[in-house]
Amino acid sequence: MVAGGVDLVYPAENQALYDQIVARGLVLSEHPPGTVPQARHFPRRNRLISGLSLGVVVVEAARRSGSLITAECALEQGREVFAVPGFPLDPRHQGTNDLIRNGATLVQTASDILRAIGPALRDPLGERRGRAFVAGGPHIVAESELASVRSLVAERLGYAPLGVDELMRQCQLTPAVVLTVLLELELAGRLERHPGN
Repeated sequence: MVAGGVDLVYPAENQALYDQIVARGLVLSEHPPGTVPQARHFPRRNRLISGLSLGVVVVEAARRSGSLITAECALEQGREVFAVPGFPLDPRHQGTNDLIRNGATLVQTASDILRAIGPALRDPLGERRGRAFVAGGPHIVAESELASVRSLVAERLGYAPLGVDELMRQCQLTPAVVLTVLLELELAGRLERHPGN
């Protein structure tokens, strides 16, 4: 993951490493080719790195460092945060020591990390062996079913936000029916969705 375009190596002395990554892996960026890396790009890049990771290890960080921004992103994304402790009076370790004080996992060896993320490593994301899961087809709601419930759903909507789960409970309708009606209302500009449904 780079903080500029995928075609620019930054810093230039990393050209050999860049070539190895291109040959054996993948270089990703959310910026168009030719974008020169700038300081403001790095926190955005780091949020993607933490999002793609099971955990983030902070080895050395001052109190106001980019590494702490990455650790904060990891926490917001539900990732593990690990920190290597440092000498308490060294300003280069104040950030890592603060992370530990606030609940990050103290790391002394690689086994500390493996112990914490081990369960996630045992359940691979690849195809499982054995009986294959067969998903049912999409539930298609008949027009006749929708016609009879549109007014029922619309009557329960008002100016105060109402959760989708609560709406389903009040209407005693299936999720497929309620979500279809809500989508129709939203597309017609008669409904505003809020975060958290």
